[in-house]
Amino acid sequence: MSREKKQSFMGGVTIMAVSTVFVKICGALYKIPLNNILGDEGVAHFMSAYNIYALLLTVSTAGLPLALSKLISEANATNRRTQMRRCFHTAMVIFVALGVAGSAVMLLFTRQLAAAMKNPLAYWPIKCLGVSVVCVSIMCAYRGFAQGRQNMVPTATSQFIEAFTKMAVGLPLAWYLIRSGRPLEIGAAGAIVGVSAGIVLAMLYMWRNYRKNRGPILWGTDVPQSYGTIARRLLALGIPITIGQAGMSLFNTLDQAIIMGQLQNVLGLSTQESASLYGQYTFSSTLFNLPSSFLPAVAVSLVPAVTVAVNRRDHRDVNRVVTTSFRLISMLAIPAGVGLSVLAQPILLLLYPARRETAIAATYHLQLLGVASIFVCVMLLTNSIMQAHGKVSWPIYTMLAGGAVKVTVNYILVGNPAVNIKGAPIGTLACYSLVAFLNLILVSCLLEKKPNYIAIFVKPLLASAAMGGAAWASHGLLSRVITGGYVKQSLCTLLAVGIAVVVYLILVIALRMITREDLKMVPHGEKLARLLHLS
Repeated sequence: MSREKKQSFMGGVTIMAVSTVFVKICGALYKIPLNNILGDEGVAHFMSAYNIYALLLTVSTAGLPLALSKLISEANATNRRTQMRRCFHTAMVIFVALGVAGSAVMLLFTRQLAAAMKNPLAYWPIKCLGVSVVCVSIMCAYRGFAQGRQNMVPTATSQFIEAFTKMAVGLPLAWYLIRSGRPLEIGAAGAIVGVSAGIVLAMLYMWRNYRKNRGPILWGTDVPQSYGTIARRLLALGIPITIGQAGMSLFNTLDQAIIMGQLQNVLGLSTQESASLYGQYTFSSTLFNLPSSFLPAVAVSLVPAVTVAVNRRDHRDVNRVVTTSFRLISMLAIPAGVGLSVLAQPILLLLYPARRETAIAATYHLQLLGVASIFVCVMLLTNSIMQAHGKVSWPIYTMLAGGAVKVTVNYILVGNPAVNIKGAPIGTLACYSLVAFLNLILVSCLLEKKPNYIAIFVKPLLASAAMGGAAWASHGLLSRVITGGYVKQSLCTLLAVGIAVVVYLILVIALRMITREDLKMVPHGEKLARLLHLS
């Protein structure tokens, strides 16, 4: 039986990043047409179900895959194969139990959950997602095992299967149901069926991959810890991470209930009217989540790599991996967030031509959420750094502080008739900026060699500001020269984005934002470093 190859940190990041690109392409081909099909009200029904699913999924699986990968990486580093097998089997029992509980809640208490979200019309979308929780739980156990061995290929492949199936099944089904004259909530349920189908197929792939490659990996002569000891270690590591991530999912779920409740109870809007306004806010959520969607590519490689270095007490290697991660994220997240904010309306009009009024209304939200997306990326990266060092409870406290700010701001502003739904992105920005700053302080206290945040963030900020100015100016000029309908305006937007990308790449090279050491960790990086004359 062929052995799985252990990848380097940047090798794992590269694999996950490439996978994420394909997954995001499939996600865009799914979510953007879906928003055009369902409109603002239908999207609100979809998100009502998805927010509940995300909360239950986070409770079931958020911390345990990372905890499992950490235990597997520790056992793998000392060649304790029997310990690896027992860790996996113990984790699988816990995963299945939590997944069954999560699915039972969605399937048995569907009506109550829809009522709690102030959206009774979300009944069928919630019901259609019920079985997905247990399937994801099982899949995450397999992913945690592979990631602990620093093999990111199975996870990357399963993510692509999940995203492609969601697009291929959910989108045509939603379109057919709406074309057949079914209500918007039934169309949203059809889209959800695609999500569930993708999860089931991805789970089956991970099961098959594990069965195929487990042979010589899991058989050794070492004496493993008891099942109880391993379970306690898994829960001790996983529960704080789960609380941190589930807390944010809980705040997001409460956030929707508060927003819908304030719009209905304070401003006197109907369920459909409040769903329509909330849909305007969620229209920008796909783009808001885009920059941070690349973070798992770093996180799943970062945690095992840092764990191994910490166990070896190799502080130099820890600093190298952490600094590279910060530099990589700042070079990607900051320009992405600035670009979304500066070109918010042109991008929304490009993506949602069938919902022009909603796209224009969502512009304000994306302008703020584009900036917020930068802080989300910093938050997720710093969370992973703290978790890799065993400080799994620290992100909980910063999350609680940010979540409390988010709920409070939204409760006050959304209930104000002069602000209403425009208060939602303000609360989101306030939340994630606070959490990011607190996390940066904690990481600086944690590492033996303090990160130079000025050196890490200033150059990407300057380059992104120049890029944003180029994007804004070029779009304004092009839109005056190239006048016409949707096709010509879309051309203006794409050209402006292209000009911004070129400007930013030139500044990355001119400002020496990437080093020869960084490029050494990627395939053929040494040749590229010589070509760019990097020292």
